[in-house]
Amino acid sequence: MLSDAGVQVAASSYYARKNRAESARSIADRKWDTRIVETHEANRGLYGARKMWKVLGAMYPEDRVARCTVERRMAALGLSGVGNSRTTRTTRPAPQGASHPGDKLERNFTSSAPNMKWVADITYVPTWSGFVYVAFIMDLFSRAIVGWSVDTTLRADLALNALEHAMWERGRRKHDVRGVIHHSDKGAQYTSIAYTSRLVEAEIEASVGSTGDSYDNAAAEALMKLFKKEVVWRDGPWSGRDSVEYAVMEWAHWYNNSRIHSRCSDMAPMAFEALHYTRSRWPVEARVLEPAL
Repeated sequence: MLSDAGVQVAASSYYARKNRAESARSIADRKWDTRIVETHEANRGLYGARKMWKVLGAMYPEDRVARCTVERRMAALGLSGVGNSRTTRTTRPAPQGASHPGDKLERNFTSSAPNMKWVADITYVPTWSGFVYVAFIMDLFSRAIVGWSVDTTLRADLALNALEHAMWERGRRKHDVRGVIHHSDKGAQYTSIAYTSRLVEAEIEASVGSTGDSYDNAAAEALMKLFKKEVVWRDGPWSGRDSVEYAVMEWAHWYNNSRIHSRCSDMAPMAFEALHYTRSRWPVEARVLEPAL
């Protein structure tokens, strides 16, 4: 007789295969396919196999799945993370001869607590009505976006509004930002009188990298690239400022509260900060001293 594929096979083999019970692997694949699709969609379709594996492990601790299984099923389902592409700098160089406070980070983009080191940068989004610019400020401890601003020009107000947002956001959480090192490149937006005066007023220390060297602000550059990958290139084309501003607000909230980060032990930035403050309030255990001999 003919099989379903039109191949001549023995009747006994055909019916044996038709009546064969579904394999355990097939049942498990079907279960994980459902979970993978739902989790991928819940995270804006941005996670690749590693992050999906981490998230699924946290969601289903009693039913662990191998990373290779997640990779295999994502490939079968046609799911993937967002890819890399180019990025462009948008800060304007400061005028020749302008004074700068110097580089206080010296490419050390680590921090032992929140509100010790912030990094800032600006990127752009092409829209139907012209370029829209986005300024971000990120805390190096948790990689949390603490401030952002959207505008249609590269005036100093763009960066200044992001700074005000960062101070307001930290202030409403009762955080003291005095003494924070604020690091940026030597763009005119960050070295303007208005911006530097606001830093002095807030008792925030200014720090700038060398001209034309992205490595001196690599952490902020990485955030800009991530924003381009996960929002700009993925969700465009963009109609104008309003659509970009709404997308930034939505993405920043998801990034801070849901998106896991390898530098945060695969936790979301705000959860990582919350854990830090919880641990800092734990009482110090008394040491048991050995009796003197």
